[in-house]
Amino acid sequence: MIFTIILGLLALSVVVFIHELGHFAAARLSGIEVEAFSLGWGKAILKKRIGKTEYRISILPLGGYCKMKGEHALVEAIESKEKSIPIEEGAFYSATPLKRIAVALAGPLANFVFAGLVLATIYLIGYDETTFENRVILASDYDTSGKKWPADIAGLESGDKILSINGKITENYNQIADALAIAARENLTLLIERNQSHLELHLTPELDKDTGAGKAGIYPWISPILGAVENESKADIAGMKAGDIISDINGIEIQNSIDISRLMSTEPEHLNITYLRNGSSHTSDIVTDFSDVNFKLGITYEYQTYHTPEMNPFQAIGKGYSEAVDTALLSAKSLKLLFSGINLNKAVSGPIRITYFAGEIASSGFRQGIGKGFLSFFQFVSFISIALFFMNLLPIPALDGGQIVLFIFEIFKKSPLSPGFIYRYQMIGTFLILLLVILTTTSDILFLAGK
Repeated sequence: MIFTIILGLLALSVVVFIHELGHFAAARLSGIEVEAFSLGWGKAILKKRIGKTEYRISILPLGGYCKMKGEHALVEAIESKEKSIPIEEGAFYSATPLKRIAVALAGPLANFVFAGLVLATIYLIGYDETTFENRVILASDYDTSGKKWPADIAGLESGDKILSINGKITENYNQIADALAIAARENLTLLIERNQSHLELHLTPELDKDTGAGKAGIYPWISPILGAVENESKADIAGMKAGDIISDINGIEIQNSIDISRLMSTEPEHLNITYLRNGSSHTSDIVTDFSDVNFKLGITYEYQTYHTPEMNPFQAIGKGYSEAVDTALLSAKSLKLLFSGINLNKAVSGPIRITYFAGEIASSGFRQGIGKGFLSFFQFVSFISIALFFMNLLPIPALDGGQIVLFIFEIFKKSPLSPGFIYRYQMIGTFLILLLVILTTTSDILFLAGK
């Protein structure tokens, strides 16, 4: 758990630090003095002044901040009810509106550039992805509620292979799941292979109000081929090995992993398992004990390993930034879903839950190997970096996007904004951000309590 928290905090710190570094660089290039640049928040434990900037390492290892000259002048002008902010050489509010827009824009842009470079590096190196074939099972075949899922309405059948979605080839189940997740309430065209014939079907995923993702009512078809058998598990003691193909349990034909799950849900007292090994049939008996909460067979199923295509640096950069743009557009689509009746307590995450997810994803990856751990960590870092890019550009006072709107208004007004107007504008943003913090923190606490 501690390792998970550390990884999560590190992920958030990286993206916030990159964001503040963007503001810092733009301020320096614009002639605005930066009084302090800190890695972390709170009391400084190490600090060193270089030129006009004090560089700090602070006690709370979460992101950082960039303190620009002139911030105190705004506060003093507001308190004394002055009509304008005093002009100071090198102060933020003494710079032209265009320079201030550049500084505000630089933070989010730094996040976007960073995310694109991270993704490009990942594609340049290449990685292995574990998945299952593009064959599917209908949830309705195993759901006793009688619910009609989008897959049923579309005419899908268990055993169908989904070859493409909206013309984009789907070679494995991960690609199918990704395409459906981002297409809630959108009409999709599916090319299906069934009994060696091709069919075109139309499917509209429903909105999962707990996650905001699209759901179709399908599972991956996982053939009952054992990928691994845990040492000293029930299956191991019964003599089963990786590569065995389960064909029958207690006289019931097994076609896929869900057949086994459904059978296990009935809690049979014993399992008479017939399986094939090197073309020969074998049988094993396993006594079950469902009163033991730790009871398990100790088997995992064989999966496919997909390696990303080899790319040269230019292709990797193109792919990385293409994915960054797609993720930003997905963020915009996700924002629209907030007004579609989703469960905000479950679908909206704050810093606490993001920290948890970042750490959990990374630590889960490290359990599979150092390479997988770093891959998972940086993939998630790139995702939250793009999310920070998008969210900070929203025209909400107190965010970078709100600041940009304020400075554009100043350009059209053709005169400096009064401290009182800036104060009221910022207070509206602060109030909105406070409401969002309360909502997300409550949601995060309920989530962690459920975990």
